[in-house]
Amino acid sequence: MVPFPRTGRRHAAWLRPVGLMPLATLALLAGCAQEGDFGRPKAGAWNSLIETTGTLAAREREEPVSTFPFTDEERTLRDRAWRFLMPAAGHDAFTDVLANLTRTRVLPASWRIDDPAAYHDTLMAERFRSPVSRYRRLSEDIATDARLIPQFAALALRVKEGDALRLRSLPFAKSLDDRDVRQAAMRVAENRCLIAWVRFETGRRSHRYRYALEHLLIEAPGPEAVSVERTLAALDGRRPMLDPLVPPEAEARCGLLPEAEIAVAAARPIVVKD
Repeated sequence: MVPFPRTGRRHAAWLRPVGLMPLATLALLAGCAQEGDFGRPKAGAWNSLIETTGTLAAREREEPVSTFPFTDEERTLRDRAWRFLMPAAGHDAFTDVLANLTRTRVLPASWRIDDPAAYHDTLMAERFRSPVSRYRRLSEDIATDARLIPQFAALALRVKEGDALRLRSLPFAKSLDDRDVRQAAMRVAENRCLIAWVRFETGRRSHRYRYALEHLLIEAPGPEAVSVERTLAALDGRRPMLDPLVPPEAEARCGLLPEAEIAVAAARPIVVKD
């Protein structure tokens, strides 16, 4: 069995993520990232450079990094994770750049401070003529997440099955050396941590949506809140689809939590008696 990495020990140094470029240069690099359909990263040399920089940064932080090429499903998994790893609503340009630097692993995932009010503040900062449009926008964002979770979960399961085949094959491949085995283990860990990251972010998104709904209901009461509440319940009903894909402690093992929360999670026993 390939264990999850225990990362997070070096995240205090996130301002020098690769030791080669200042943060301002990295921000400029990510800010020039080329977008494809639906705002997702477009395949090309420029975006490949950003991803390579993120790979180097993750390796510097001793996070799992494999040089193996991605399978088609591993690449698609990363494309579909984009929805959940970027802000649910547009923020200021610099915040979006930092989010993209985090998504590409130039910055560690745990550096971001969870701000439950961020989505609501952005939602209300946009110009609108009627509060009904804010309810509609909120409902559409929640519904999109709810619709995409089953697709992501099904794909993640296929990737997980591919990883299991990879691990089962290791003892029978006599020509492999220690480096090959390590690269295989790192790819499995990468995939698991990506799935754990999406699961973690769906929980955060649900909290932000709940915050936005509660405040919008007080600021501009309207019957539209009822349908938004139902949509949010549908999202929360689908989030558990991600739970069987990785262990409960995966977020801590993958360095997705702040240092204090990592210490608490590490103190909990992994195996407990029923």
